[in-house]
Amino acid sequence: MACVLEAPLRMSVLSEVTASSRHYVDRLFDLDPQKVLQGVIDMKNAVIGNNKQKANLIVLGAVPSLKVSTKKEFFCWKSSGIVKWEGLMNGGNWLLYLLQQETSSTELRTECAVVLGSLAMGTENNVKSLLDCHIIPALLQGLLSPDLKFIEACLRCLRTIFISPVTPEDLLYTDATVISHLMALLSRSRYTQEYICQIFSHCCKLQHWHSCGFKSLPQPLLCANGPDHQTILFNHGAVQNIAHLLISTSYKVRMQALKCFSVLAFENPQVSMTLVNVSVDGELLPQIFVKMLQRDKPIEMQLTSAKCLTSMCRAGAIRTDDSCIVLKTLPCLVRMCSKERLLEERVEGAETLAYLIETDVELQRIASITDHLIVMLADYFKYPSSVSAITDIKRLDHDLKHAHELRQAAFKLYASLGANDEDIRKKIIETENMMDRIVNGLSESSIKVRLAAVRCLHSLSRSVQQLRTSFQDHAVWKPLMKVLQNAPNEILVVASSTLCNLLLEFSPSKEPILESGAIELLCSLTQSENLALRVNGIWALMNMAFQAEQKIKSDILRGLSTEQLFQLLSDSDVNVLMKTLGLLRNLLSTRPHIDHIMSTHGKQIMQAVTLILEGEHNIEVKEQTLCILANIADGTTAKELIMTNDDILQKIKYYMSHSNAKLQLAAMFCISNLIWNEEEGSQERQDKLRDMGIVDILHKLSQSSDPNLCDKAKTALQQYLA
Repeated sequence: MACVLEAPLRMSVLSEVTASSRHYVDRLFDLDPQKVLQGVIDMKNAVIGNNKQKANLIVLGAVPSLKVSTKKEFFCWKSSGIVKWEGLMNGGNWLLYLLQQETSSTELRTECAVVLGSLAMGTENNVKSLLDCHIIPALLQGLLSPDLKFIEACLRCLRTIFISPVTPEDLLYTDATVISHLMALLSRSRYTQEYICQIFSHCCKLQHWHSCGFKSLPQPLLCANGPDHQTILFNHGAVQNIAHLLISTSYKVRMQALKCFSVLAFENPQVSMTLVNVSVDGELLPQIFVKMLQRDKPIEMQLTSAKCLTSMCRAGAIRTDDSCIVLKTLPCLVRMCSKERLLEERVEGAETLAYLIETDVELQRIASITDHLIVMLADYFKYPSSVSAITDIKRLDHDLKHAHELRQAAFKLYASLGANDEDIRKKIIETENMMDRIVNGLSESSIKVRLAAVRCLHSLSRSVQQLRTSFQDHAVWKPLMKVLQNAPNEILVVASSTLCNLLLEFSPSKEPILESGAIELLCSLTQSENLALRVNGIWALMNMAFQAEQKIKSDILRGLSTEQLFQLLSDSDVNVLMKTLGLLRNLLSTRPHIDHIMSTHGKQIMQAVTLILEGEHNIEVKEQTLCILANIADGTTAKELIMTNDDILQKIKYYMSHSNAKLQLAAMFCISNLIWNEEEGSQERQDKLRDMGIVDILHKLSQSSDPNLCDKAKTALQQYLA
């Protein structure tokens, strides 16, 4: 098949291309190698710092978006029009062609790599054009050259391409031998060390391969169930090969090695545990990282070292009460949040600190009283500064660019600080305009800011006092319900979890939330394919049903439908099952409600109870199910559904003699409610249960060493004696 241009050039574009740009491209086709070399060098000088010139050269054919022809035909753009070049190349463009030709001089190949790297430093479209021409395989092939300068140029170009957000990281892993070769090249020079570490840092992701959007790119060897990037690099000896670079005489090498470790250790216990025990020149890596935290070191180094230690701490390799965390890492990160730091440094410092203290109560308390951190974070919301106060356009543009990142970071850190301690939550909410800022954050255009604001709200919603005061004063439930109407799953998960707290019995927000149509929304969440949303949906309904009116309970059952209820009760996730049982238990409370619900849904509920008691479930699930039966047994008419079901009665009898005391106690509650002699028909029920051998079991349990079982059995026996 013939090679075809993916997008024809328009005359309007060509007319804007300068004559000098055409001149640079034309010289690539000269038959004199020296003139070609000089043309590439001149092209290099012309594109440095000139994005327009880079774009012109790409448009003209230095880097066209061309598909490779199986007939080895290639069409390139020249000033005179389209010229057909037969049998010349199997690459995507002239620079790549020259770079890959063994007949090209090493100097020419090196200069081509330099120009390609310069083109990659332009716009993202430039990088896409290079990717479409399969530049990465060509550059990786260049790394096999014995010439160090050429290798360095190829690595520099690869570095530039891989740090672009449009480049799929998995392209580094398409060939299993690439990583091994890169590890071997680390010893060649300080430049290979710097570039390779930088490539690894940008190509080390937790997630597995995903569709990259470039149809023409080769499919990576890394598959959906294959090892992640961290594991691949670790298995190829990344820790051992890079560790000694931390004491390199080159600052750039030390920094890139440090950055590499910060991504390798992130959420990776295997890497983190290894790093703790690695020593370089007689010093353990954690000690080296701590030295890099010192105030006299560059801010970039302090921040990255703190990120390394944070990742190692979160992975369990360093204790949270270790002095290097409490006395070094945490104070360093708090320092990064101060006004004296650049905006981007404040963002990174706050987000790293939020991650460090996220799950540790003591670190949260220490951070909250360090350098007035809670008040300091309020300044994050004051960007961009007043337009009238800014005369420097560049500063205004800078502030606007980082404003949403600052708000996002502040919300994240507030969320971590207030995760557990009531006093800290109170201090956060009392911070200047805090609740208004959260409410505003819920409607921000940036998804990341909205998500961080919801997380902050969720953290603060764990406070009973704040639910009754600040949350009610600011009607937080209104914007929260709006968020739940139309949001990505990552926001829905946190927002629905927050709603669970707002629906607790003591929350003043519960009633208005009910009136706003929350039941329908929550019932729809229980049908989600997302596990967290199913859990939160049923959890919120469980809270809603607690001590609720009969109408609300009926609305919940109607909204769920019997079919969906059975679906939830057969869910493979135990959390969904437990919350569904909790919902049923709350629905079946107070006698009039129990009798009403069992009169309309009794058959289905009894069937569900039977299935669970017969299934392979854990103790907690079966205990919750027996408690539901105990509630049914407390109904006036509902208890007959148990008494007329011999299968259920035999199951209750079985669990009375179970080896687990919790299940025995739950079964005893069922029996006590069935035989209570002050209720109509109690004598007939007592007689039937006596005939089943229940009284004999009660006598045995009255001698139990477990005081709860013993007391409950004696109380039940008294009903027979009364």
